[in-house]
Amino acid sequence: MFKHLRKWFDTRFFARSRQRSRLVSKDGRCNIEFGNVDAQSRFIFFVDIWTTVLDLKWRYKMTVFITAFLGSWFLFGLLWYVVAYVHKDLPEFHPSANHTPCVENINGMTSAFLFSLETQVTIGYGFRCVTEQCATAIFLLIFQSILGVIINSFMCGAILAKISRPKKRAKTITFSKNAVISKRGGKLCLLIRVANLRKSLLIGSHIYGKLLKTTVTPEGETIILDQININFVVDAGNENLFFISPLTIYHVIDHNSPFFHMAAETLPQQDFELVVFLDGTVESTSATCQVRTSYVPEEVLWGYRFVPIVSKTKEGKYRVDFHNFSKTVEVETPHCAMCLYNEKDARTRVKKGYDNPNFILSEVDETDDTKM
Repeated sequence: MFKHLRKWFDTRFFARSRQRSRLVSKDGRCNIEFGNVDAQSRFIFFVDIWTTVLDLKWRYKMTVFITAFLGSWFLFGLLWYVVAYVHKDLPEFHPSANHTPCVENINGMTSAFLFSLETQVTIGYGFRCVTEQCATAIFLLIFQSILGVIINSFMCGAILAKISRPKKRAKTITFSKNAVISKRGGKLCLLIRVANLRKSLLIGSHIYGKLLKTTVTPEGETIILDQININFVVDAGNENLFFISPLTIYHVIDHNSPFFHMAAETLPQQDFELVVFLDGTVESTSATCQVRTSYVPEEVLWGYRFVPIVSKTKEGKYRVDFHNFSKTVEVETPHCAMCLYNEKDARTRVKKGYDNPNFILSEVDETDDTKM
């Protein structure tokens, strides 16, 4: 009993300290920060203001949205107040009865702000209006109308683009919690399961992987995030996937694979991160999206395979049971890829046979030298 309690205690309270740092989280976010960026490089973000606004979080975007409209209304309200003040249209100047103001019914800063709001959003209540008395007021009206259309177009376009970004479509693509290593088709393979939760397809899907690890070059240079290509395929290839049901993608562990020299005993001690990418075009919007996830050595199970999740009902429909999506079962698997290929080579030699050209058969006469 105490052993189970100790195991539970270690799992609950010390698991976090043993967790490896990863570059890409399970939901695809990148764990990286940029330091010591000079001011000139930061100014580039304002040059590409459209992308900067799109990448903002919703709380900051709504702050910019509200500030842009309220700021422009207040700024032009202040300008309308200045026009009325210069032209002496305000009540404190006691204008004469035959005095024609630049803007009718502006009596202070509040009425100037309301006229600015009505002009920019084209409400037009009809109580306040510009007269032909002042060319300055006419020019200011035209300028505010044009600038108001630009602000409306930019901010509304940014909100629409933020809502329709393909990142939200990527949330409906899910990967299995673990990767497994087992035999498939007589070969040792690393397998990952991926599923599309929507019935709409991803057009032109392409899947691939990158193995991130620290390497040391022959010259002694240490590369922290060295990238190695990992080719993933399904039975029909790795491009133009028919992504209507969950797929099990696999990487063949052969002599060219970085997993070839790993074994079941040494896998947990390895230091790497396997990042898997899925690129595709959203069928409904024609926007390109990318889905990412990653696996560390603790999340790669050696000697397991995924449980089947696709079945056929009595009505003739195919049913996918996502309850068993990440469930695995233990299977008999060689403890290393090298052992599997050595075993195959040995069987091939036994079947084919090899002649030894240096072998010479000599006949020896056996005589009995013992005389009775």
